[in-house]
Order: sequence, then structure tokens, then C-alpha cells
Amino acid sequence: MVKEKPHLNLVIIGHIDQGKSTMMGALLIQTGAVTEREARELEKIAKEYDRDSWSAAYVFDKLKEERQRGITIDLAFRKFDTDNKTFTVIDAPGHQDFVKNMITGASQADAAVLVISGKKGEMEVGIAANGQTREHAYLAQTLGVKQLVVAVNKMDVWEYNKDRYDEVVAASSALLKQIGFNVKKIHFVPVSGLKSENLAKKCDKIPWYDGPTLLEALDEFEMPEKPTGKPLRVPIQDAYKIKGTGVVPVGRVETGIMKKGDQIIIQPGGFTGEIRSMEMHHEEIPQAEPGDNIGFSIRGLTIDKVARGDCLGHPNNPPTVISPKGNWTGQIIVIWHPTAVAQGYTPVVHAHTAQVASKFIELSKKLDQKTGAVIEDNPKFMKKNEAGIVKLQPIKKLCLEKYEDIPEMGRFAVRDMGRTVAVGIVKDIEPGL
Repeated sequence: MVKEKPHLNLVIIGHIDQGKSTMMGALLIQTGAVTEREARELEKIAKEYDRDSWSAAYVFDKLKEERQRGITIDLAFRKFDTDNKTFTVIDAPGHQDFVKNMITGASQADAAVLVISGKKGEMEVGIAANGQTREHAYLAQTLGVKQLVVAVNKMDVWEYNKDRYDEVVAASSALLKQIGFNVKKIHFVPVSGLKSENLAKKCDKIPWYDGPTLLEALDEFEMPEKPTGKPLRVPIQDAYKIKGTGVVPVGRVETGIMKKGDQIIIQPGGFTGEIRSMEMHHEEIPQAEPGDNIGFSIRGLTIDKVARGDCLGHPNNPPTVISPKGNWTGQIIVIWHPTAVAQGYTPVVHAHTAQVASKFIELSKKLDQKTGAVIEDNPKFMKKNEAGIVKLQPIKKLCLEKYEDIPEMGRFAVRDMGRTVAVGIVKDIEPGL
């Protein structure tokens, strides 16, 4: 029996058109995760769409609409190996219309590849005040993605020019430092997704670069400690009706351990049942641990009893539910708003896989973003780049946990008008049931 390699979930993030799907597709082809036959088929499809150079992106972009429009809409999962690790790649959409899917992807990831284009103008747009590079980096940090590799893509456009690489590194380092990443620990890897350069094999066109290839940089990620001792929490990402099996919910184990035969409860609905079977990457498994993306069947479960955003746990320590009569206290940073956030404002809150409209019922304190000291009590509003303590009330039942108890379930993002308005963590909960 070969010892299984440790497993990490990797999300690929960055502004639209920075070449994310093409680069990761090329990497998977180079690592053999995509067979030559599949690669040839993709080339054929790309020719049909008159998009010859896009065949690598089609590894992820499987939906017909994605292939015709040339953008990633939904999350795609693929598995690949480095020398020491197995990765599940979650290719997240960069287009701003699809950020909510990116949030679901990042909330399931342990590490991220931030793709920044080396092409003049493209990097600048991404890290500008309203660019997706900035927004994605903020969200990744809030959603608990602590480890990052920056892929400086499209280096071929610039003839592998060192000055342009240095420019991109300087600009993106400043942004990441401001957001709270430890830049000293981040590899900035020059690559070309289109030409498959410096992904899995060293590239001779960049003699000035002595760092790792993208694959080597990913291999250096540290394994996060698995919170197996905490109560079981599995946010549901989706539920499918499968002939002969019944209803199969899918999700990622955040904390705790789930075994075949376990009694479970699905909140906020309160359905209880027994785990009949579980599988990961189409193989049946006896138990699932934090980080595992699994599908499972539960005795007696019907499709109306489970939905995306629900959370599964053990009945003796069920997921915490906040009702529309309750609220939670959050510490937030406003990262964008055309005017300001005020009491009564009701945007959509994204937490783990849930998306629930929630109302700001109180702005309690405005804080100094750097020191955390209170600047103002009961402020009338909060503007961009301001931090504070607020109270939010969901319009329907929502599963959340205190950040200090279960950080994996205690983070949230506030979205409105197709943009991320604020990111935050849960300080306190009044269930109000």
C-alpha cells in the first residue's frame, strides 16, 4: 500500500484575462494530470471555436457558454500531484460577475495561486482600486487562505524581461503587504501559460531568475494542521439526485471527522439521519477529515431537506444557527462602497457556502485598522478602508460560528452591486431562536 501524499486544496485567483485557466491547464497537461488524448481533444474543440490558443484553458472551462465567451463561470475541480503532495485545484472565475463562485472556491482552499499578468496595462488594471486582483487578494486573506504563490504570467509577451518582472513584483508586493500577507514567504514565479514555460520544467529564457518553477513553489506549501479535534462542520456546496443512490450532498469537511454510520444533523433545517456511504474523487472512503471534498449519501434524505449553504454536524454538537430574530457581531473592513455603509443597509452576506441577505442593525464602533483601537462609538456610517464592529441580522436562518471557536466557519464577506463591499469575522452570536 503506497502511503498517500498529504492533500491540499488550491484555488487559482486573479483579475480576468490574466491567463489563469490557460496557465493551470498547461500545468496539468505537463504534470500528466490531463492525458495526451484529452489534450488532443481539447485542441480539436479549440479549433472549432477558432480559439486555437485556448485549448489549455478548456481543461477547466467545460461549459459550452464558457468556451464560447472565453471566461470561467463556475468552479472546476481537478486533481494533480507534485513530488510530495496531491492537490485539488479549484479554478476560480476572475470575471467580477462571478466573484460569488470565487468566494465559494476560496472558502474551500488551503492555499492560492494569484495570477498576475506581466503584460503592460493588465497588471495595472488588476491591482487598481476597483481591480479583481485586489478584491481577490482581500477575499483570500479573509477566507483563511494564508499561503500564496504569485505567478507572473505572460512573460513571453515581454520577451522575459527582468525589469518588467521586477515592476510587477514591486507593485503586487506592496498590495499584498497592505492586505496582511507575509511577502517574505511568497514566491513570485515568472511563467508563460501560453508557451508552457517555467510551470513544471525550468525555463532557459530567464537566466536572471534562480527561484523555483511554479510546480516546485507549490510543493513548498506547508500542510495546515487539521482541526480534527473540533466539532464536525461540513458546509453543503450542492445536492444532487442520483439514480439508484438517492440524494447526494457534496461539500468540504472544515472541522472534525465524519465516519460511515455516523448520526448527523443538517442545519438550519434540522434533518437527522445516518451516513450510509462517502466518496472522494469517485472512490468510496470509510471516514472524511478536514480538507476532504466529499459526496455522501444519508439514509432517508430527500432533496427538499438539504440545500447549498446548509451545514452538517453531529447532533450532540450541532452547527450554530442564527434566526431572523437573532444577530451576530462582526468585525469588518469596508473595502469598497460608492457612498458609505449605514444602519438599515441590507446587502448579501457570503459565509462558507451560504449566501443570505442580512441587515446592518447597528454600527457599534469604528476602529483603527492598524492598531484595533476604538476611534468612534456608534458611528453614523462607515466608508471605504474603514474598520469597525457591527451587528448583522440575517433575513433567513444562517449557520455561523464564532471565529475564536471555529475560524473556518466564522468568516464572511458582504457583497452588493456585483462587488465585495466588506470582509469580516464573527465575534459574537445571539441565535434568537
